[in-house]
Amino acid sequence: MLDIAEELNRWVERGRDFAVATVVAVGGSAPRQPGAALAVDADGTAIGSVSGGCVEGAVYELCRQALEDGESVLERFGYSDEDAFAVGLTCGGVIDILVTPVRAGDPARPVVAAALAAAANGEAAAVARIVSGPADLTGRALVVRPDGSCEGGFGAHPELDRTVAAEAGAFLDAGRTGTLEIGEQGSRCGAPLTLLVESSVPPPRMIVFGAIDFASALVRIGKFLGYHVTVCDARPVFATRTRFPEADEIVVEWPHTYLERTRVDGRTVLGVLTHDAKFDVPLLQLALRLPVAYVGAMGSRRTHLDRNERLREVGVTELELARLRSPIGLDLGARTPEETALSIASEIVANRRGGSGVALTGAHTPIHHDATSAPTRRIGSVA
Repeated sequence: MLDIAEELNRWVERGRDFAVATVVAVGGSAPRQPGAALAVDADGTAIGSVSGGCVEGAVYELCRQALEDGESVLERFGYSDEDAFAVGLTCGGVIDILVTPVRAGDPARPVVAAALAAAANGEAAAVARIVSGPADLTGRALVVRPDGSCEGGFGAHPELDRTVAAEAGAFLDAGRTGTLEIGEQGSRCGAPLTLLVESSVPPPRMIVFGAIDFASALVRIGKFLGYHVTVCDARPVFATRTRFPEADEIVVEWPHTYLERTRVDGRTVLGVLTHDAKFDVPLLQLALRLPVAYVGAMGSRRTHLDRNERLREVGVTELELARLRSPIGLDLGARTPEETALSIASEIVANRRGGSGVALTGAHTPIHHDATSAPTRRIGSVA
């Protein structure tokens, strides 16, 4: 639901009633991940997607029905020889979809509205909704923010709200969306509940060091992939808005000095395109010790070997050097700046999702996989 928060927030502001269908769980080759959503308003306008087209028509009708009767419904779609092209997943996967009405007067509407407003404004928030459980709890929601503050709840046992808030906070810290199993009294006691926790976090950062023509292409593809992109270079004549109109930030500063003071996290990717030892060595010495997702450095194989020796001389360990992606990118035979940017972006995506980088033709690997995915969290279990 939060993946289409900007448009849904406008619907809320205009007082529109709508129903939202959200992917809860997937199996096999289902094309969309948990949290993907399709929404339909009272006029029949639809936004979003839950399956890339396979079951959109059937889900659209479920949303119309939910708007009419005010009831939430959990529906499973899978491959069917008889109905594959009508309401099934022709790719052979399985997808569970929660359809929830959001109408004026519904107790959960203000809570959903708060979650949508936060996500639309780029603020971090997590929203938990009942997927399955006692009928008197369905349709309710709870929003958690990074400071621990909450809004809404499930109106049953106070311990349930406290436990869900703590678990949703953990999902938010990790930027995860997934399901949570819990007893209706907030532990393993009572009837079992399944909740969907959706997290909305600010875009991950891509920091490109080196204001060269290859950097311009990487900025464009970084924006396309949803990153907040910063370009950093110590040379003011090159680090300009004219050269990088699509960058979110342009910083004129020595790269390692900027990296020392800026915020990074486990989703941040660093592209070192400076191609100059006086910039590269102090920058990589710091970068390889930070908890970031990816560090790649441009250069020939000779440059790579020379740079590694320089890094060893300043105390970088072999374990730290093993984190460096250099020469940067996947082997696509790239030559132009745009092709090289595609090569780098492909390596970043493969690293993020756990892909091998090999051609899918003839391979026996999953088409969709995610290195960061996790199983359903069960309260009281050992994860």
